[in-house]
Amino acid sequence: MRIRNRILLICILLLFACAPTKVRIYPKEAPEEKTAPVEPSPEKPSPEKKSPEKVVKVKPSLGKTYTETISEWKSYQDIVKWMEKDFTFDAGRYKRFVGTLPAPRTPKETFQLKSGIYIDAAMFLKETLNRINPSYKAQVVVLIIRPYGFNHYVCSFKKDGKLFIMDYGTPYREVTGVHGPYNSLDEYKIFYRKHLPVKREVEGIVYLP
Repeated sequence: MRIRNRILLICILLLFACAPTKVRIYPKEAPEEKTAPVEPSPEKPSPEKKSPEKVVKVKPSLGKTYTETISEWKSYQDIVKWMEKDFTFDAGRYKRFVGTLPAPRTPKETFQLKSGIYIDAAMFLKETLNRINPSYKAQVVVLIIRPYGFNHYVCSFKKDGKLFIMDYGTPYREVTGVHGPYNSLDEYKIFYRKHLPVKREVEGIVYLP
């Protein structure tokens, strides 16, 4: 009996010895992530907004106004003196609108800016001549030129029954100034075509309505 009990005890011990031992493995403790302290980032400057193109405003003249000045002028010769002394051809405006017809500046704007192109000068001369002396019957004249788009504008006036042309809105000195007397616009057209330094065909010449 004792022998049986011993054998049973040995078997139980062997049974426990052969059973797989479960070992619980704990994960390694992850080291704390070292993060640099977050510093407040400086505010990024907002991208610069492109300012719109500046519009050139006519500043009030410190001298006499257009109306005050021309009230002292007695003849077209006073206009000629001002145009040749103070007025300049606006080359930048001419290049910007070459081959086109921009909205003309008012006579007051042309007077204050003291510059302009063909249409500005023609409108200024017409208005000023007629204010000085309505008998001048000043009108804007259009030279129709090919290639099309290069039309030119001058101002005509009458004196002693003859026709005169004033042109101060051109880059060409050969045709700048007062021209005449003529009997008709066609005579001036011949002069213009002959003295224009660039090759252009003057197809016609008419008064601007």
